[in-house]
Amino acid sequence: MLLETEAPVREKVNPILKLVLEMGPLALFFVANVKPALFNPLVERFMAPALFEGPNGNVFTATAVFIPATIVALVAGLILTRRIPIMPLVSGIFVIVFGALTLWLQNDMFIKMKPTIVNTLFGAILLGGLAMGRPLIRYVLDAAFDLQPEGWRKLTLNWGLFFLFLAVLNEVVWRNFSSEFWGGFKLFGTMPITLIFTITQVPILLKYEVKQQGASAEKDKA
Repeated sequence: MLLETEAPVREKVNPILKLVLEMGPLALFFVANVKPALFNPLVERFMAPALFEGPNGNVFTATAVFIPATIVALVAGLILTRRIPIMPLVSGIFVIVFGALTLWLQNDMFIKMKPTIVNTLFGAILLGGLAMGRPLIRYVLDAAFDLQPEGWRKLTLNWGLFFLFLAVLNEVVWRNFSSEFWGGFKLFGTMPITLIFTITQVPILLKYEVKQQGASAEKDKA
């Protein structure tokens, strides 16, 4: 069994390629939701055309594109890095399950509630783990940095609350606005908000970063 100091080296992926893998499926969902005619000739080869002709046809088209795009992104990430981080994996599973329910039951509520459920799940895991004295943020976010215990606790609390905020935000948007607005907000609203929040956490990373020469000592204390 590998010791902590003997952890396997992670394959490095070009940042642009990593961004494409993470944002590509969501971008395709947005395009298919706004311009379903671009994808209907393809998706109708595998599903009944009538499904994509109703009032929610654009969401069904986008969902039919979103599922395979997510699978391709997960497989590509696995091939390139030989591993799949927990967040993309869990989110991908929910995309497949809730996307399939959306198409099977012809109800767009399932795919729209997917972000609510996933973010609530992550928030509950982080805050629940913190309550039991286990700051799990390093595993949920697949963190590649090392912090002092207090830093992990603060990040876990902040991210746990942020995930719950995203869950509430998604509920507000999909229940009060059109499908087109909701689809665009996932890409141009949620992503920038998450980026801004991530930047606000940088001071914690800098303050509680374990210096290389003192890393062993800090781990022993933890």
